[in-house]
Amino acid sequence: MQSKLKVSVIIPVFNSEKYVGRCIRSLLRQSLNKKNYELIIINDNSNDNSLNEIKKYKYSNIKIINNKKNIGLPASLNVGIRNSTGSLIVRVDSDDWVHIDFLNILSTFLNININIDAVACDYALTDHKEKPIMEKNCEKYPIGCGIMFRLQQLLEMNLYDEKFKFAEEEALRKKFLKNYKITRIPLSLYRYRQHKNNRSKNKTMVKKYSSKLKK
Repeated sequence: MQSKLKVSVIIPVFNSEKYVGRCIRSLLRQSLNKKNYELIIINDNSNDNSLNEIKKYKYSNIKIINNKKNIGLPASLNVGIRNSTGSLIVRVDSDDWVHIDFLNILSTFLNININIDAVACDYALTDHKEKPIMEKNCEKYPIGCGIMFRLQQLLEMNLYDEKFKFAEEEALRKKFLKNYKITRIPLSLYRYRQHKNNRSKNKTMVKKYSSKLKK
């Protein structure tokens, strides 16, 4: 079954020339009809070859937005969401990639279950060369990606809090869960690549902003 609701995939990019092509290819190979989804790629003023890598993919369902200056991850995500045309929003980071049925399964689930607010899938951790490490339960070990939201609900909560340069997904989740629920699909459809430049490895900044959240 193909979902009737259009999906907007938000891909924030900053200095991801090594991996962004893999990310885009996985999203162009989806089992969901290309008419039913768009890729919105926000290049946050990268100073490597990311933009040239992105421009290799010339498809009608790809929209490229170039920030004139570096505005940070949460602000870039908000730019992408505000430029979306879909009723459903999902974030995929530029160094990750997804299963061929990722968009189809999540969007069909929300299309059928109109009272469900958002849906998240499990994910596989891999090393930088894509070798599988382990699979993770998205409820027990939540991440900011692989969650499909309804656009209207994100707008009602004013999107990402741009003050949270790190732990932005924690801030969004905390705000979202005050009024809504995220339902888990126990299928590993997202691939979370581990490498030395992962933002999550900046423990000092993550801890700083996570502590700010608790206050």
